[in-house]
Amino acid sequence: MSYTQWLHPGSSTQLPSPRQLSRELRLGDGPELGRRRWIVGLSFFGAAMGQIVSLYQFGIVRKLPDLPIAPFDTNRVDAADYAYKRLNTPDGFLMVLTYAATAALAAAGGRRRAEQSPWLPLLLFGKTVYDVGTTAKLSREEWQETKALCLYCTLGAAASLASMLLAAPEAARAATNLIEDRR
Repeated sequence: MSYTQWLHPGSSTQLPSPRQLSRELRLGDGPELGRRRWIVGLSFFGAAMGQIVSLYQFGIVRKLPDLPIAPFDTNRVDAADYAYKRLNTPDGFLMVLTYAATAALAAAGGRRRAEQSPWLPLLLFGKTVYDVGTTAKLSREEWQETKALCLYCTLGAAASLASMLLAAPEAARAATNLIEDRR
């Protein structure tokens, strides 16, 4: 089975050409494209939160603005051991990468990708579920180690949750299409 056959099973329609894809993504409308655009925007927001944290964790800025209320103490949280233990890298940089991957999955495929490339919406939904699980785990770790939360990480986690909810309808439609194609 070729990559194209695997990614586009049972597709009886031609995939959009690059020109058509450009037009669909830039000018198209509809609820699924609207939700995908929101996911891209939320992913860019999450990546921006990761970039802000990265600036602090790499010493480019010495202190991050924070909410002056408990339980937020972003600077203490983002300097803690837990924030540097994965891949021997500050975790803000990893946030940027994971949100970029989510944005790319949301942007991939044309307007009718639930029919033409059903694995793309399913991969996007799976990635957003993974993101929500990861941010929950990291929030628990930061709390256990510091008894505080990072404002920017919490905002990124909220973006992940919203993205998961936005990805669900298209994934459900793609799953239905795959099941119907197998019959």
